Amino acid sequence: MDLKQAYKTIMDDHFTPAMEISFIDGDSRQTLRYEKVGWIVDGVRKGLRYGENPGQEAAVYKLVGGNLTLGDVQCIDPGCPLASEPELLQSGKHPGKTNLTDADNALNILRYLQEKPCAIIVKHNNPCGVALGDTLAEAYFRANKADRLAAFGGCIALNRECDLETAKLIAENYAEVVVAPEFAPGVMDVFAQKKNLRVMRIGNMARLAQFAAKRFVDFKSLIDGGIVAQWSFSPLARKGADFLPAEVTRKDGSVHKIARQPTAREMDDLVFGWLVEAGVTSNSVLYVKDGATVGIGTGEQDRVGVAEIARDKAYRKLADWISWEKWQTPYNELRGKFGEEDGRRKEAEADEESRALHGGITGSCMVSDAFFPFRDGAEVGIREGVTAIVQPGGALRDWDVIDCCNEHDVAMVFTGQRSFKH
Repeated sequence: MDLKQAYKTIMDDHFTPAMEISFIDGDSRQTLRYEKVGWIVDGVRKGLRYGENPGQEAAVYKLVGGNLTLGDVQCIDPGCPLASEPELLQSGKHPGKTNLTDADNALNILRYLQEKPCAIIVKHNNPCGVALGDTLAEAYFRANKADRLAAFGGCIALNRECDLETAKLIAENYAEVVVAPEFAPGVMDVFAQKKNLRVMRIGNMARLAQFAAKRFVDFKSLIDGGIVAQWSFSPLARKGADFLPAEVTRKDGSVHKIARQPTAREMDDLVFGWLVEAGVTSNSVLYVKDGATVGIGTGEQDRVGVAEIARDKAYRKLADWISWEKWQTPYNELRGKFGEEDGRRKEAEADEESRALHGGITGSCMVSDAFFPFRDGAEVGIREGVTAIVQPGGALRDWDVIDCCNEHDVAMVFTGQRSFKH
């Protein structure tokens, strides 16, 4: 049995060419209309390669008509596709479901980060590196530096035309997908050397900022065929002025308020981190610094644990970057390349340097998608040198977390809104 062949097979697609979803209330009917999307690859029109795994037939549909208004919420207008119908400039291995959903979640974050060049690298529907830059190449370099290991085989999304400098940096690594609004002359020649790379142009990315406040119906299917329908999440706080002062009045009448407000630099990072948080699987905690992610903890069951995971990842990823810069070798391959004794010595050197820098967390901001029920979660970041925290607030012991921050001269703001994503 050729196990590798399973990943190369394009599944037969028996999904119908069109689909309608109606919301019915008595005699009133509101219908959303969809058409199946496909691409011409090697002279044959095909849809998705497969779903999440080989053996799962799948199809992607774009919204082409209809409307939906429920209460005071209106569904996004049809006819402006993003990840549901990218222009496939280079097919590589034919696109599968995860290629599109990774691109989609990158756009979910990018729609809030349009003012500066930004690069996002997504893996398994979670960002592993997000960064701003004065140039697109700088943004990509910083996003890749945040987690060079996880970026391997990831989906790279750019919010500016991909220029030649950025393309050459991308080509130094292995990526599955590159998504951008446009590609400069010569870029596709660079990408052509990466035969398995899928390159997708999304012209509508020029309008991406308009999607920041748009809502769509988010469907979750249950194993019995049932469906949970919810309106998509949209962060209400998108600038520093939208944050709330960390302040709470206890039942005994005592008032606990944060002693120090964020500096301008901290506020920029708090806003950046909170907007990135909208695309991270919960429970999650992020550390961000100077417009780039330092450590991203995702999908953990407890808040202390996920703060520790984000911390530990920051330490490991920085040690790997140090190894790469000093010896052009990934941290995990040092012993294989340099032998057991010399490899161990180099590992220790990289670890020591990473520990001295606290994984790059010192001076960073801490972002939590839900409140801290106790001070212990915040303390994980504070011990590493975070200087400011953003979190929704609303825990019974908010007062204790505020006191903890005041004891360490750490600024904190509330969003007043949770940012769960499952």
